[in-house]
Amino acid sequence: MSRMEFGKVAVLFGGRSAEREVSLNSGTRVLAALQRQGVDAQAFDPATRRLDELAAYDRAFIALHGRYGEDGTIQGALELMGVPYTGSGVMASALGMDKWRSKLLWQAAGLPIPEYLVLEAGGDFARVAAELGLPLFVKPACEGSSIGISKVRHSSELAAAHAAAARHDPLVLAERAILGGEYTAAILGDQALPIIKIEPGSDFYDYDAKYLREDTVYRCPCGLPEERELELRALALEAFRVLGGRGWGRVDFLMDEACGGRAYLLEVNTSPGMTDHSLVPMAARAAGIGYDELVVRVLALATLG
Repeated sequence: MSRMEFGKVAVLFGGRSAEREVSLNSGTRVLAALQRQGVDAQAFDPATRRLDELAAYDRAFIALHGRYGEDGTIQGALELMGVPYTGSGVMASALGMDKWRSKLLWQAAGLPIPEYLVLEAGGDFARVAAELGLPLFVKPACEGSSIGISKVRHSSELAAAHAAAARHDPLVLAERAILGGEYTAAILGDQALPIIKIEPGSDFYDYDAKYLREDTVYRCPCGLPEERELELRALALEAFRVLGGRGWGRVDFLMDEACGGRAYLLEVNTSPGMTDHSLVPMAARAAGIGYDELVVRVLALATLG
């Protein structure tokens, strides 16, 4: 598409979620990239503007993260106004935000996921630890950027970990730790881009490791044999499609070296970060796609329905 065909584009960023600061970073960069490419792009923060103002735009680039931005909420508003938008639709966005329901769907489709349990306040924490093993991770079901996640090494820590996660979502999951390495596959259109291996300098890939620390190592090429990487890219595409994902996204998974390098799906991100630390731009760069080109290609995939 020519830049003029995009019309007037709203770049949605900021918002009201716990990931507002990350979204401001992503959106500022996306906006600048579109403007450099001659697109009539304008900033739009749903936390400070009335949503009905979006009806005046021809397209929307969603650079919102977390609640109200990638959970189907803003997607539903744009559907009602008939404004094509980037990324997945209402249902896929809602499912992607919900780690529990995405696990249920992947399970039903026969895709590999780590063992997990729903964790409840006052539950039998010793039984949870015995069933899943230690260490394990406790996380809110509907939150992103590793917000509210704790790594638990002893059953006595589970109550505090549950309370920390429940501050962000009443539905809390306990998940068996897979410690063989964390990987991610970016999705662009109908292809998975080169896989990135993530090696945090901290104990696990938490919020600080993602956005603040400078000692996280990202390996792309990821070091896997080519045949194995292609298998994992295919797994990422299938996981994305099972949830109904479209346009672009990112699928995170873990490798269990103790089980011969078996992969386990972790979560999907339907509105990935576009900051200077973000993974989709890294994978795109490895595929020969620069940041500005990536942004324009994502915008060209904007649709409704």
